[in-house]
Amino acid sequence: MGKISVVYWSQSGNTLAMAEAIGKGITDGGAQAEVVNVSSCQVSDLDTEEVFALGCPAMGAEVLEESEMEPFVAELEGNVKGKKIALFGSYGWGDGQWMRDWEERMTSAGATVVNGEGLICQETPDGDVISECESLGKQLAGM
Repeated sequence: MGKISVVYWSQSGNTLAMAEAIGKGITDGGAQAEVVNVSSCQVSDLDTEEVFALGCPAMGAEVLEESEMEPFVAELEGNVKGKKIALFGSYGWGDGQWMRDWEERMTSAGATVVNGEGLICQETPDGDVISECESLGKQLAGM
């Protein structure tokens, strides 16, 4: 398997910690991981990848971050048919509606979201969440 990208946006570092743990799981699973901030990624970078992960915390009224991640995801929607995507992110309030909405968007665009409604954690990821992220990375590496 080639490279598996883990594209994220993080404000406080919580989603970054999750991204790094998913990257570790991918590497531990025998694949090459590239953990990259969305500001350093183009949608075209994912054209040849059949499997990748996207991470973003809940912002505002439980939406994706609006200046970088939302435009990236909006553009990506036209290119995800047939791809396997993992979604993840942290939140500080609400109940995870932003992630359910995101999963529905990607599924409606033709992607398979490999981790159901996405992997979310409230505030800072603890050891259990980090382990879940690493397991998700290993799952991606095995696809």
